[in-house]
Parts: sequence; C-alpha cells; structure tokens
Amino acid sequence: MALNWVEIDLAALRHNFSQVRQRVGSQVAILAVVKSDAYGHGMLPVARELAEAGAEFFGVSKCWEALKLRSAGIQQPILVLAGMEVEDALAVVAHDLRPAVYRLDHCRLLERAAQHAGKQARIHLKLDTGMGRLGIPLPDLGPFLDQLAGLKHVQVEGVFSHLATSDESDKAFSQEQLARFRSALQMLHDRSISFTYAHIANSGAVMDIPEAHYQLVRPGIMLYGSLPSKDILSPAPLRPVMALKTKILQVKWVPAGHSIGYGRAFVCSRPTRIATIAVGYDDGYPRVLSNRGEALVHGVRVPIVGRVSMNLVTLDVTHVPQASPDDEVVLLGTQGTERISAEEIAQKAHTISYEIYCAIGKNPQRIFLNSSRRLA
Repeated sequence: MALNWVEIDLAALRHNFSQVRQRVGSQVAILAVVKSDAYGHGMLPVARELAEAGAEFFGVSKCWEALKLRSAGIQQPILVLAGMEVEDALAVVAHDLRPAVYRLDHCRLLERAAQHAGKQARIHLKLDTGMGRLGIPLPDLGPFLDQLAGLKHVQVEGVFSHLATSDESDKAFSQEQLARFRSALQMLHDRSISFTYAHIANSGAVMDIPEAHYQLVRPGIMLYGSLPSKDILSPAPLRPVMALKTKILQVKWVPAGHSIGYGRAFVCSRPTRIATIAVGYDDGYPRVLSNRGEALVHGVRVPIVGRVSMNLVTLDVTHVPQASPDDEVVLLGTQGTERISAEEIAQKAHTISYEIYCAIGKNPQRIFLNSSRRLA
C-alpha cells in the first residue's frame, strides 16, 4: 500500500447519477461532465461507469480529452465544451465529436473537413446569454446563422448556453438568461434551423430550475457528491465519491514549549502526543490548512498542528491514546461516524469543492471501489 492514496467510490457515483435521472426523468438526456479528469476522479473509469449507468452524452473541455475517451471505447456522443482548435477539425470529423461552436472560421474548417470525409460535422452552437465567457453574443446570432446556412456539411445538433448563478438562492439572473435563451431558440426556429438538443442546465439548474432542463442536462459537481453551493434550494441526497487517506508514520510525546514544523508555527502549550502522517501539499492537501485543518484517526477528529509541508503533516492525537504507527488517517472522507467533506475543507481553505477535488485527484495512487463493471 502507498503512503497515501485516493479512493473513488463508484457505487456512490452511480447513486449520484441516479439522483440526476430522478430529477429530470427518462425523456431528458444526461450529459455527464468528465472534463479535467472527471474533476480529479479519473476520467476513464468514471466515464465507463457512467456509460454503464446510462449516460447518453459526455462533456469534456478539450479535444484531446474526447479522443482519449474514444480510444478507451466510449461510443456515446462527446461534446467538447471549450470548442476546437484549428488543427482539431479533421479529428473532430473523423471521431464524430461535437465541438461547441462560436466562431465562423471554425465552422468553415469543419465544412471542408466533413466534405472531404464525405460526412456531416455535428456541432453545438454556444450562445452567450450572460455568462460573458465563450459564446455567440445574441445580437450577432442572426448574421452568424446567415453564414452558417451556406455550409451543407455542418449540422446543428444542439444549441446551448451556461447559467452563471443557478447555484444562488436568488434565481432572478438565471431567469433572465433563460428568457434570452428562449428568444435565441425562437430565432433558430424562425429560420427553420432544426436541432435535437437545447441545453442550459448545470448541476444547480438540475436541482433548482426544472424549466431549464429542455432535452438535455449537463451535471458536473453533483455527480461527484457535492452541491454546487450551500444556497441550493432543493438539494439532492448525494454521496461523496472521493476520499483521501494516509497512515501514521510515527507517534511521539513532545514536551510543553516544543515547536512543531517549519517556522515554529505551532508551539505546544502542554505535553502533546504528535502523529506525523504521509501527506502534504504535493498530494493536493492545501497548505493554507496549517493549524486549521482536521483529520480522522480511529473515528475521532484531531487537529493539524504546525505547517502543512510538501509531504508531511503533524497531528495532535493526545486525546486518541490508541493512535499508533500504520493506523489509517482520513483527511477527506468518512471514518466511523465522522466525515470530513470537500465543502468543509474548501471553506477553511477559502475556495470551492471543485478545486479541492481537482487538486487531491492528481494523486497517482487512486483506487477505484465498487465498480459495476467486470474487471478484465
């Protein structure tokens, strides 16, 4: 066993997917967002599990991620959410990827590649309804569609946008975005441009804005067991998928007045039993949790004392007399009846659960538990 490792509970992943299905029903397609290595959970194992569970689409950020999924045998449609680069056009057509499109020059590249291959390039038009990042500005949509109409080998399969505040309790801006999205869809209908999927719902909208579900939804963070924020009005009962575990390397008593770690950032006020564990910021555990974080030892919360260093963390286990070398320690996850969530870590680290998952998930020692698939 490695000194520290990440566990990915695929049964929890399937449970969370089932929560999406219950929210949207059987008539709405689910695009599982697996970009950024499935938020640190492992893109290929996660995608395979979700394909078995019934995901109709997958969403990635970049073309190379989509090609990696194709090479692993994923046959479902794959939406490249950030769009394509110039050099990606041939691969997009050859592997039947669906790029987000917001540039006419990319449409023309796809037209030439598809014509050469004797195929249709299927695209999803990305609209900016208020997020202000990627997307066709709505005042430019009409001229864009006029140019698109002349491309015979480019097929609009979907039209989508992204909600900026669906995870906030005040849904006013989300409703503004939905109104703009509806007006854009009407513009396509008025021009007799047919498409299969309109989609705008992320995890927040899956839970809180049912009128945003349309023909397809794009859950991300909720698949991995976290709510997009604490302000969700109608949260789903999700199960955490990721855990970070390590073990105790050494336990020793130090006297009052003894300092711990770099910079002497902690000085013991009493005789203290210190456990040193094999994890650090190199493993994605935030350094800002120095003297702030907690871990679980024998199902008991213990404080981190001293600075989080690159590969080591020190714990005060004075109140856990049975703590011994080689005992399991949980920094993210459940032990006994106690649980440390990504949200708790994120709050103490002044960030969001997404970043915690992505950082911790880079650990090369990942163990996948409870797969529904037969292992080769």
